[in-house]
Amino acid sequence: MKNLQALNLLPILALANLFIKISGSVSLRPVLTGRDKAYLNSRVLFQCVVPDSSLKTTFELIKDGGLLIDKKTNDQGNQTASFYQKVTTTSEGSYHCKAKTGEGTGISNSIRFSAVTPASNTRVTSVPSPAVAFEGSRIVLSCDTKGSHLSYTWFFNRKEITSSTSSLLNATGNKLVMERVTPGHAGYYYCMAWSIAYNTKRFSSSAEVKVEIKVYVSTPRISFSIFKEGDRYRGNVTCWSSRGTPPVNFSLSLDDREEGSVIVAESLAAWFLVPMELNLDMGVARCRVKNEVQELLSEPLTLEVVPVGGDVKVEVEHLYRSDFGLAGARLSCQVSRGTFPYVTWLLNDSALLPETHEDSHIQPVLPHYTLVDHRRTLILTELGPEVIGYYRCRARDSFDDSGAWVESASVPLRVTDRVLNSMPRATSATETPPKVFMVTIEVIAIIFCCFLLLTLAAAVACVYRKFGREQAHAHSATTNPSPDTLPLSVTVFQSGGSQANTSSVELCSSSA
Repeated sequence: MKNLQALNLLPILALANLFIKISGSVSLRPVLTGRDKAYLNSRVLFQCVVPDSSLKTTFELIKDGGLLIDKKTNDQGNQTASFYQKVTTTSEGSYHCKAKTGEGTGISNSIRFSAVTPASNTRVTSVPSPAVAFEGSRIVLSCDTKGSHLSYTWFFNRKEITSSTSSLLNATGNKLVMERVTPGHAGYYYCMAWSIAYNTKRFSSSAEVKVEIKVYVSTPRISFSIFKEGDRYRGNVTCWSSRGTPPVNFSLSLDDREEGSVIVAESLAAWFLVPMELNLDMGVARCRVKNEVQELLSEPLTLEVVPVGGDVKVEVEHLYRSDFGLAGARLSCQVSRGTFPYVTWLLNDSALLPETHEDSHIQPVLPHYTLVDHRRTLILTELGPEVIGYYRCRARDSFDDSGAWVESASVPLRVTDRVLNSMPRATSATETPPKVFMVTIEVIAIIFCCFLLLTLAAAVACVYRKFGREQAHAHSATTNPSPDTLPLSVTVFQSGGSQANTSSVELCSSSA
């Protein structure tokens, strides 16, 4: 009987033993600590700790895939095992430790470890290469380097590029993208590749790369001048563009025949010499400009030079201020014939200004005179006694210093005392300027508006009176339906009894 009871207890004892073993295994909870990142060829420490255990423990450091890295047994019941590893390219992966005692086994947490290769041999490459593009194009710079787990910083003209400092540049990963570039993108760029492991930063910088942005060349313009060389004349044709990036190629065609071509590297202008004859059409000239992506033509220009001759006259125009006060005068020298006239001015038969070929402002010498339009226009900025007199101009060919002059008749410029008194003058602190009544545009506008309102009021009154008479006529026709009875207003008109009232009715009718 006792043996039977003992046999019945065996399964219970086995289950209890299994429960004890499982409980021991579950209660064993090792913890793995260590760095998650370290530089290549450095040493890294992993520690596996089993809290609240004094039993003999075997520790295993295991990499993902079940690869056993190291194994240690602690005979003295120490709760910690240290594993030192040299970082190689194969060290990267996930690590955990396994702790075994006589009572069970426990698995620790995992650590994802990265083996960091410092950046080296950093350089900048570009698309297109070299980094030269026309405005509106796209440029992509790449920071190429050797290394792993890297971050990148870009610099423009030695200043760091951030999202807040430049909205024209987009840095993504190791690339710097410039969409629709402008001349503002031109400059020097370099990059820095860097990494951080355990508070240690290592970096590698590239050399600077120059980015050039070319400006599209504008439509060329053409002009020409003439000069005398011995007994012959030569024309100097100028081709130029107002914007663009050199070098460009300028060429000159005459009646669709190319006369010359030149590449300019420093400017956007070129000059071509052609033979000239006076009073002869030498042909139609055009300039052409070319670069690697453009070819443009100027407007046509006929090369013909007519000598100065014919009638010359001076036209005078007075200039007024905004308050209708006289401010000055403009004298124009009208030459009836001549392609390149050179004009001089005389006041009372004396040369007024130095004979220079360019427009000039002569304020230091003659503060009241200004020359414009190639000396053809003389502007008097003040009208005082010193400018009163007889003015005339004379002209000759600008390309022939020995050419004959043609002169205008003298034109008087008079400034009366009334005009002189109307000119602005300085007043002393104790002097009270005279009060002058002037009819301004504002006053005229107010008077016109008042007149318009009165006219509208009169028209409304006339319409009202006419409407009242029509109502009275309708009422009379209703009360006296006899066809022999005429309206009162018509009877009065026919009899001529009240001429004033009749004319006013007719006036309102026409106004309405």
